[in-house]
Amino acid sequence: MVAVSETPKAPGGSGVLDRYGLLQAGLWSLRAGPALILVLLILIVALTTPVFLTTRNLGNVFSQTSVIAVLALGQLLVIVTRGIDLSVGATVALSGVVGALVYEDTGSSVLVIAAILGTGVAVGAVNGLVFVYGRVPHPFIVTLATLSIVRGISLWASDGTLISGMPPIVQTIGGGSINWIPYSIFVVIGLALACFVLMTRMVWGRWLYAVGGNEEAARRASIPTRRVLVTVYVLSGLAAGVGGLITAGLIDAGSPTAGDLAELDSIAAVIIGGAAFAGGRGSVANALVGAFTIGVIRNALNLHNVDAFYQLMAIGVVVLLAVEADVLRRAIEGRVQIAQAVRQG
Repeated sequence: MVAVSETPKAPGGSGVLDRYGLLQAGLWSLRAGPALILVLLILIVALTTPVFLTTRNLGNVFSQTSVIAVLALGQLLVIVTRGIDLSVGATVALSGVVGALVYEDTGSSVLVIAAILGTGVAVGAVNGLVFVYGRVPHPFIVTLATLSIVRGISLWASDGTLISGMPPIVQTIGGGSINWIPYSIFVVIGLALACFVLMTRMVWGRWLYAVGGNEEAARRASIPTRRVLVTVYVLSGLAAGVGGLITAGLIDAGSPTAGDLAELDSIAAVIIGGAAFAGGRGSVANALVGAFTIGVIRNALNLHNVDAFYQLMAIGVVVLLAVEADVLRRAIEGRVQIAQAVRQG
């Protein structure tokens, strides 16, 4: 019997090509995963409860998700730089309380809006300056401290009670609508477009990703890393101020308990959207996908009369899955790079 020897495959042969194609397909699936999950979730909810796709309910989803989406856009900028901002929920409360107090004293719509947004910017500036120039090891420490301080100031300034009354324009922004479409969703769209331009069409956006990818290398490349980091927290504070504006308009009051756990929702939205705590990765579109995923989950569970504590569990599970997907994506990216080197070799 004559043995037939196998012809060895070339380094760039079909076996490598097949493996490379599979890796690329897997990587694409993981990158598109957040959007695919949201679409699948919408389909499942629409099939299980016909009420979901009614205009009234969709308007509720947009309205309830607007604040999460706004906060997620600010949190995205922070997380891209390997940071975290735990103070955004408390800033939503303080900005609303300050706005209500200003309205009581002045009755001026312009001053109220300026006070609400200015409060957010002020808190963000404190976070950024203390973190960067105070040489604090991690922003978690700074923003955890400001979370407590800002929440305490909110309760002190309001005597722990709701301060009723907001200008008509604030009520319209937070609670008004065109037919079934809330005005707040237009605020989200405007802020999203601004973030998109900042991150993809301006030099500052390249600096942002460079700092998140490798801060030391960015510094050696003469990128003003300190200025970038301070700006990131100021913008996150501004986003929290916008969230406070929407919340105050929705409830027609300044509430010292508003925004409770909103910081966790914003972080969850960004992570569900595929950003990484390791920094250097994240997009505006995916952050919005993450925010609306949370909104759809909550709305679906409400429509099915599921208790609120199950909603927290469900979102927690989704966050864990998103983190594991990011770990898997990084592993596949490493294998794709090796496969590319083999093909070129």
